Amino acid sequence: MRKLVLQMRVSADGFVGGPNGEIDWLLKTMDDTAIVCIEETLWEAGVHIMGSRTFYDMFNYWPGSANPLAQPMNEIPKVVFSKKGKLETATLAQTTQALKDSRRLDAEKGIVSLTELNISSWINAQVASGDLSTEIKTLKNQEGKFILAHGGASFAQSLVQTGLIDEYRLLIHPVILGKGLPLFSGLAAPVYLQLESSKPLASGIIANHYKPL
Repeated sequence: MRKLVLQMRVSADGFVGGPNGEIDWLLKTMDDTAIVCIEETLWEAGVHIMGSRTFYDMFNYWPGSANPLAQPMNEIPKVVFSKKGKLETATLAQTTQALKDSRRLDAEKGIVSLTELNISSWINAQVASGDLSTEIKTLKNQEGKFILAHGGASFAQSLVQTGLIDEYRLLIHPVILGKGLPLFSGLAAPVYLQLESSKPLASGIIANHYKPL
């Protein structure tokens, strides 16, 4: 049996995106130490799970990205949760503000897109369309390295509500948004956590690892 890890990057006041899903604040506060921290978690994972809207953003960004995180993001198998039971990988219609912010900030930094795309794991992504708790339990009962969940806000909120998350890896960015998309919302009861480790990074980001009590 393998564990489920939720890794999210959040503002100091608990938001994972601006009111319209903006992530420019997140990308502007990233540095090399944060990238190394995220990359370590990515390579430890056996499979990435995500909601369909996050999948569309990532499918249209990572395969041609020169970002240092592109290799693990492109190589690790994917499971996408979609009630439709299928994915439309060729369309930009269902992407979000996060994709626009990522591309704009890449352009500002002079990062160009690659001409050779690494899309195998994206076009071969498994689709899960059943009950969320049931699908997660099926994945957890499989052999292999841990399951890594990341994004978006509503998918993460739904995972928290299942009570099936075994570890929270939160990168807390040094910015206060005041309003936006909360990571934790709509809980029927508090989720109590035990702090396993806390590591301040050069940029002011704090990498906290928690386990539910």
